[in-house]
Amino acid sequence: MAYELTILQQGYPGKSVYHGGLGWSTVALVRDGKNNVLLDTGHYMHRDVLAKRLADAGLDFADITAVAITHSHWDHCVNFAMFPRAEIFIGDEELKWAAQQPIGKYPIAEFHVEKLLTHKNVSRIGDGDVIVPGIEALATPGHTPGHMAYVAQGARGEYIYTGDAIKNGAELCSQRVDMTLDLARSEDAIRRVRERASANPENVVVFGHDRCCSFDGAHVHEREPLRCALTARLTEKFDELTTFDLTRTGVTA
Repeated sequence: MAYELTILQQGYPGKSVYHGGLGWSTVALVRDGKNNVLLDTGHYMHRDVLAKRLADAGLDFADITAVAITHSHWDHCVNFAMFPRAEIFIGDEELKWAAQQPIGKYPIAEFHVEKLLTHKNVSRIGDGDVIVPGIEALATPGHTPGHMAYVAQGARGEYIYTGDAIKNGAELCSQRVDMTLDLARSEDAIRRVRERASANPENVVVFGHDRCCSFDGAHVHEREPLRCALTARLTEKFDELTTFDLTRTGVTA
């Protein structure tokens, strides 16, 4: 059994300076001819992108058979309702924790969590559970207490979807992480993923907020170029658009 990987929405390893969280997260599709599994769902502004990319892959929302959610933050989970036939997988510990948090304390999608608690298609999972044949859940707590990564078997290696346990290549290489509720558990999750990813040069790491890559034990090797740009109307002329390429290094405000 071998899955193929398609990145529907590439994540971006950036933070907003003035406007809060960007939420530019990765949404990935793995499929084997029978199962069409979505790894995270993005957020509301990803909907048009997901519709187009799924159509490019010959699929519609109703063709998704499973949705695997890494954690309860809004930029990773809110679109689960778009996939009416999918079984929805989320960590049992994550869902219980998220349901107990006061509104506004963390970037939890509170009302989506409330729906997940009672949704007929939701399955709560734990470490090592096989959600569908060939895809395993891997507990990677720290960023949130019940965070899950997912590992799909490809033809030549594994696709390791890290979510926000490891948000980008810098965290994987440096073994440092920010935006975590438990630093020690996050560091342990990074260590375990590093060991698993580097075991086979054909393994692919799919970050929650970056390009997918392979990992040789010290450095990442990107499998695709980083793509991100903004357009803005900065003058009085409606048709005068300024485009900002957000993939360049060495640029400061």
